[in-house]
Amino acid sequence: MGVIHYSHEISCPIHPARMFKALILDSHNLIPKLMPQSVKSIEIVEGDGEAGSIKKISFTESSHFKYMKHRIDAVDKENYVCKYTLIEGDVLGDKLQSIAYEVKFEGSADGGCVCKMTSEYHTVGDFEIKEEDIKAGKEKAMAMHKVVEAHLLENPHLYA
Repeated sequence: MGVIHYSHEISCPIHPARMFKALILDSHNLIPKLMPQSVKSIEIVEGDGEAGSIKKISFTESSHFKYMKHRIDAVDKENYVCKYTLIEGDVLGDKLQSIAYEVKFEGSADGGCVCKMTSEYHTVGDFEIKEEDIKAGKEKAMAMHKVVEAHLLENPHLYA
């Protein structure tokens, strides 16, 4: 098994507490409402949303994928950090065993935040993941981030 690390950052004008609440704590309610063209549902199938819980994301028929399951590994509400692992779903295919993520929202001088994301791709055997595949996943995550950011800018009372 190989492990590939990937990191990136996204700047955002929204306070870290609001982004954390929207993108991490309430994503199962918010994302399907904001992105119904691609996300059919997000449900907590095991646990209460805290560490040890399992979330299942079901995609619409227009997506290349049907579903994926994340295990929540850690949730730090005081420091706006979440660690979770993609453990199941057709997005893994037969070349990836899992993908571990860490998402951290840090305050910035302008009152907004910087979202720092780290991914650890655990491959099957000697498989080497292509950089364009990592970039495609990053672009989808950034698109979701921007949709949530726009929604929070339009609705400053939400998650305040």
